[in-house]
Amino acid sequence: MPKVAKTPDFLQRLNILEEAVADMRRTGWERDELPFYPTSLRGLVYEDGTTFTTLWETILTPRTATLSLGLVLIGDVVTSTNTGGDWQVAFNDSTVVASGPVPATNAFTFPALTLDLTPYRAAAQLKVSVQVRRTSGATTGGKYGGGGSIGGAPRYARLL
Repeated sequence: MPKVAKTPDFLQRLNILEEAVADMRRTGWERDELPFYPTSLRGLVYEDGTTFTTLWETILTPRTATLSLGLVLIGDVVTSTNTGGDWQVAFNDSTVVASGPVPATNAFTFPALTLDLTPYRAAAQLKVSVQVRRTSGATTGGKYGGGGSIGGAPRYARLL
């Protein structure tokens, strides 16, 4: 006589299903890729201003504790004069959560950041901006005529 496997009862099947759904949700929350959008009016992500100007931004719903963000930044060269500056990441255009220099060496810099989203978890939305400014270098000529430019882009952005 063949043996028949007894199917688990409804509550056991429901428990297995709930655990599988919870695992899928946690996996998605741990590695959500976050897109950033360019904001330059000139079509390219370079700015020559001496005040902080937003290059990239995004709006997110902070449902995780951390934003892992990698950037790439570089200064310009105008008639053999290197341009340097500063970069910063701001939340809601007012709270600076990370900053650093863009060296006047015409070499790329690759900041890697881990930003704490815990204070914003109750918010419906959070604006994240990557901003730059020129602090040294040529003051005329350059990409747009206002001197050397600072270029930058996000390399990765993950909600962890």
